[in-house]
Amino acid sequence: MARHVVTAMLLVVALIHLLPLVGVLGGPRLAALYGITLDDPNLMVLMRHRAVLFGLLGGFLAFAAWRPRLQPMALVAGFISVFSFLALAWLIGNSNAQMERVVMADQVAAVCLLVALPAFFIARRKA
Repeated sequence: MARHVVTAMLLVVALIHLLPLVGVLGGPRLAALYGITLDDPNLMVLMRHRAVLFGLLGGFLAFAAWRPRLQPMALVAGFISVFSFLALAWLIGNSNAQMERVVMADQVAAVCLLVALPAFFIARRKA
């Protein structure tokens, strides 16, 4: 049972990390995701690259959901990603509506990770 909880929670976190991957398609997608305009081509490169990195992390989280040996690394990566974003969003504040949706999605991911962590140790102890 605990093993299935870890898998399910990692898959939810993976999906949340895969959603921004559409930003690689360009400015209109990024504007829809984050409610920002990207007039600077350098910022466009950085944000599209960010979308690729989220895709990589989301793919790894999904892969690790089915590979118990990779789950500790996936949990660490997920915690760093989610909690660093939430900390930055809280520290900077003053977010627009689209960013608040991103914050809410990361709060869901944080809850999933907090559920997955003890479930991982319970599953490991039973194995």
